[in-house]
Amino acid sequence: MDRSNPRTTIGVFDSGMGGLTVLKSLLELVPNANYLYFGDTARLPYGSKSAETVAKYALGATDFLEKQGANLLVIACNTATALAFVQIAQAAHVPVVGVVEPGAEHAASASKKRKVVVIGTEATVNSHAYRKALEARGVQAREKACPLFVPLVEEGWAEHSVTEQVARIYLDEAFSDGFESADVLVLGCTHYPLIKSVLDRMTMPGVEIVDSAESTAQVVAEKLRTGKSAPETDNRTPAVGAPTLKFFATDSVEKFRKLGAKFLGRPIDFVQHVDLKE
Repeated sequence: MDRSNPRTTIGVFDSGMGGLTVLKSLLELVPNANYLYFGDTARLPYGSKSAETVAKYALGATDFLEKQGANLLVIACNTATALAFVQIAQAAHVPVVGVVEPGAEHAASASKKRKVVVIGTEATVNSHAYRKALEARGVQAREKACPLFVPLVEEGWAEHSVTEQVARIYLDEAFSDGFESADVLVLGCTHYPLIKSVLDRMTMPGVEIVDSAESTAQVVAEKLRTGKSAPETDNRTPAVGAPTLKFFATDSVEKFRKLGAKFLGRPIDFVQHVDLKE
């Protein structure tokens, strides 16, 4: 580690650009860290792939970010967290934070009815990671796969009438069969914050929407504040210069730069193309 600049370097990775919503929250809560963002855009979506394939891709991203200097890793992908968190945590040489446990903890704290609806990709839902995490906290969970949301967001149709129609169908199915009284909706995919306003309009009054991206950033901030996941640094030496923010993608950097700005809420000036070997 460069002792002249001991600032924490947080590596964030996702199958694509959805994890930029996690990075956005991290930048708000932990503004003085350096950040590395890796989007595996050439191989998205992870949500329709096998657990073995997702684990292989995630471990490749982990290795890449560590080699780039990350000393704390955030899995900003619900599918990778749900299917491969244990493998990632075992393989990594730095602390690792996923998105499932923070989202489940926030939802459990927010639910007075002890009934929660979780929406996510097919792979995340089929893993039952959120249901297990919520049931461990004494909360009943209904999981609903919403595979059309990601392509709608990627198409830039966050506020399109088609997205509203699709959301109505999905949510009507999710809040049924005993879950009409559920009082929390968990966004179990990092693309979904971009349609949060649509989902808010489609849900019943009194239903709180829990964004796993925000919950994860809060956990990272708390861990760094308490030192539970703080990397080894020389706290006697002040960090030098402004925090750095670097982006890496495995597919079109121009598409990442343009569409990614919508997820991040700020311009992305440069994206480096990388080609990870299988």
